[in-house]
Amino acid sequence: MAGNIVHFEINAKDANRAKRFYTSLFGWKYKDSEVPGIEYYVIDGANPGGAINPMQGDPGPVVYFDTDDIDASIAKVRDLGGKSDDKMAIPAQGWFAPCVDTEGNKFSLFQNDPSVTVETEQQTARA
Repeated sequence: MAGNIVHFEINAKDANRAKRFYTSLFGWKYKDSEVPGIEYYVIDGANPGGAINPMQGDPGPVVYFDTDDIDASIAKVRDLGGKSDDKMAIPAQGWFAPCVDTEGNKFSLFQNDPSVTVETEQQTARA
């Protein structure tokens, strides 16, 4: 359903320290994302799904909101005065787009699409 939280990330300057903290706090266990060249630790069994993300930007959690049409949602974010990057592929899972609302809060959009491949993203980028 559009607007439901489907995933969250906890950005961490020190991923190992963050993992120890949340393991001690909640008993979380982690598995590697297995995406080549990307350090990203998926929380095993969290609902909704989540991950520890070695920091790519500002600290703080990022929530991912479900959408049925990521292209339309990106356009709507922009029309409403927010900011959105173009969509990016998560192979075998779908599409996501990092966004910022009118108040400066970071969030991401996510559209489920298990057929997405790296090639799909490359084709979209050329279009």
